[in-house]
Amino acid sequence: MQHLTSNLSLSQKAGWGLADMGIVVFVIVKQLLVLSFLTNYLGIPVGIAGVVTTTVLVFDIITDPLIGYFSDRTETRWGRRVPWMASGALVLVVGMIGLFGVPQGLSQSGTLLWVGTFFGIATIGFTMLAIPYGATAGEMTQNPKERSAMTGFRMAFASLGILLGGAVIPQLAGGTREGHLSAAIMVSPIIVFAIWGSLWTTRKAPKIMHPSRINIFYMAGLVWGNRSFISLVVLYGVMTLAIALITAGLPFAALYLILDSGDTALSPIAATLGTLSLMFAAFVLGSILSQAIWVWVSGRFGKTPALVGGLMCYIVLLGVIYLSLPSLNVTMVAGLFLIAGITNGAYQQIPWAMYPDLMDETRASSGEAIEGAFSAIWLFGQKVANALAPSLLAFILAVYGWQETDQGVTKQTPEAIGALQNAITLVPAGILCLAVLGLLFVYKAPVHSRARD
Repeated sequence: MQHLTSNLSLSQKAGWGLADMGIVVFVIVKQLLVLSFLTNYLGIPVGIAGVVTTTVLVFDIITDPLIGYFSDRTETRWGRRVPWMASGALVLVVGMIGLFGVPQGLSQSGTLLWVGTFFGIATIGFTMLAIPYGATAGEMTQNPKERSAMTGFRMAFASLGILLGGAVIPQLAGGTREGHLSAAIMVSPIIVFAIWGSLWTTRKAPKIMHPSRINIFYMAGLVWGNRSFISLVVLYGVMTLAIALITAGLPFAALYLILDSGDTALSPIAATLGTLSLMFAAFVLGSILSQAIWVWVSGRFGKTPALVGGLMCYIVLLGVIYLSLPSLNVTMVAGLFLIAGITNGAYQQIPWAMYPDLMDETRASSGEAIEGAFSAIWLFGQKVANALAPSLLAFILAVYGWQETDQGVTKQTPEAIGALQNAITLVPAGILCLAVLGLLFVYKAPVHSRARD
C-alpha cells in the first residue's frame, strides 16, 4: 500500500482543479438546459421530456460502478486514470454537440430517439471523466488540509464551468434551437482544454500506478462496509436533489418569474446578456468569492459544522427568494443570486473535501487502493438526484397544466406559475432541511474525526 503524504505544489493543486471547469459545464447543461431545450424549443410535452432525461440519467448511474472498477484495474505508463479522462473528454463533447444538433423535420419519436442517443453518449463521456477524476483526490495526497485546499481550487474552477454552462451557453444560444448547437460547438474546445490541461499540469503529481487485482464483488463489499462514507453519499444526494431542482427550474424562471422593468441598475446588462445569463453570472461571482471563506470556516470550525451552517443559510435565502418572486427588479434578484452563490459554495466544496478522508479508512484497514470504486459510489447519490430532479420538476409543472411550446415562451396559467415558484424555492428548502437534520445526526454520531479536520 502506498502512502501519499508529500505536499503538492500550487500549480498541481490549481491544475487538478482546472479539470472540473470542463466537467461542470456538462453538469450544468444536463441540469439546466436539456429539459428546457426539449420543452421550449423542440415542442416536446414536459412530462415526456422529463421521462426521457431521467431515463438517460438512470442509464448513466448504471455505468458508474463499471467505470470505477475498470479504472482501478487499469495499468498504463500514465497511471490508472489518465487514459479514461483524456478519451472521456472527446466522447463528452461529441455527445453534447449531437444532443443539440437535432435535424429539422424529425417526428416527435425521431426527435426523442436522437436526443436520447446523444445524451446517452455524452453521459458516458462524463462518467469516463468524473469517476477517475474523483478518484485522484484520494490518490494525490492523504493530507486532509491539502485536500481542502485542492477542493477550494476545484470549486473556483467549477464556478467558471457553471458560468460557461449557465450563462455563456444560454447567451450564445440566443433563445433559438439552432443557437444551442452553435453554443455547444463553441464551448466544446474549452471543455477539452480544461481536461487535457489538468492532466498535463498534474502529470508529475503523486499517483498510484499499480492496478487493483480484487474482483468487483469484493471491491463493492469494501466500499459498502465503510458506513460513514455511505451515510455521506446519501446525504450529499439529498442536497443535490434540492440544488438540481432549482437548476432545472431556472430557465423557466428566467422566462416567467424574473422579468425586467427596464429601470433598475442592472437592466441594461440584463437586456444585453439575458436574464438567465445575468443570474448565473451573479451566482458564479458569489461562488468564487466564497471558496476561500469556506476553506477557512472548515478549518476553523470543522467541515461538518461548516456545511450545516452553509445549508441553513441557503434555506433562509430560498425563503427570501420565494417572497421576492415574481419580480420586475432584476437588480434585486441578481443580488439574491450573488448571496445564493456564496451559500451554495458550502455545498459545492465541503462534501468533496470530506469524502476522500473517509476513503482513507478503507485503504488503511484493507490495504486496497480502490479510489475509483469509491468515486463511483460517491457520485451515485448525486446522479440519482440529477436523474430525479427533471422528472420531479416536470411532474409538478404538468400537474398544474404547464404548456409546452417551440417558441421559447407561451402563456401559462397563474396556477402553473405558482407551481414553478414553489418548485424552485420552498420544495428545495424542505429537501435541504432533511439534509441538515441528517448531518446533525451524523455529527453527533459522529462521522470519523478526520472528515471534520
